[in-house]
Amino acid sequence: MSAIKKYAAEGLGTFALVLFGCGAATIAGVSATGPSGLGLLGISLAFGLAVVAMAYTIGPISGCHINPAISVAMCVAGKLSVKDLIGYVIAQCIGAIIGAAILYVLATGGAGFEMVPWALGSNGWGEGYLGAYDLKSAFTAEFVFTFLFLMVIFGTTAKKASPQMAGLAIGISLALIHFVAIPITGTSVNPARSLGPALFAGGIALQQLWLFIVAPLAGGIFAALLRKVFVDD
Repeated sequence: MSAIKKYAAEGLGTFALVLFGCGAATIAGVSATGPSGLGLLGISLAFGLAVVAMAYTIGPISGCHINPAISVAMCVAGKLSVKDLIGYVIAQCIGAIIGAAILYVLATGGAGFEMVPWALGSNGWGEGYLGAYDLKSAFTAEFVFTFLFLMVIFGTTAKKASPQMAGLAIGISLALIHFVAIPITGTSVNPARSLGPALFAGGIALQQLWLFIVAPLAGGIFAALLRKVFVDD
């Protein structure tokens, strides 16, 4: 498979993840106390099902990382070259930005839509954001849940695992993560997913973006370093 096809697949997959996941959160609406409309369950499933759909769509082409934290972890684990890591991350970020741009066009066409702080499903923490959790809780959640997410990915893609079930297991795990983490940070575990909406929301969403880059990358790297304790690959 040519590098260009792999990178294009990663861009498409990340585009779909942002559009479906953040789109569900934005179109459903978020109240002062938490998700409304589709509800926390619906938004969580939107992210999880988007990953499932993309895993079976682009998985055979690129492996369906659609997440810089996954790509970095795979590189640390020796499963992805540095060259492909760079190409994957650039494509993922471009896909996320395009997804957020399309979501912005859709959302601003609705009656009464307002670009409030943390708009378009942006991640955040602190006073005014969902459960108003502090920096410590936000960083811990993003680190730990990304670590667990990568452990699922390493386990389900190991040699002894069933490859047909990997996409479903990974998607379900992402939905489970959202069930818990949405009130804390809106759930990132994916720097590209956070980047796209934050660029359009600006303000505090953009100021807090650093956490959703640093914590998921650290959690993913930690999982890559520990994977051999749990996974025979």
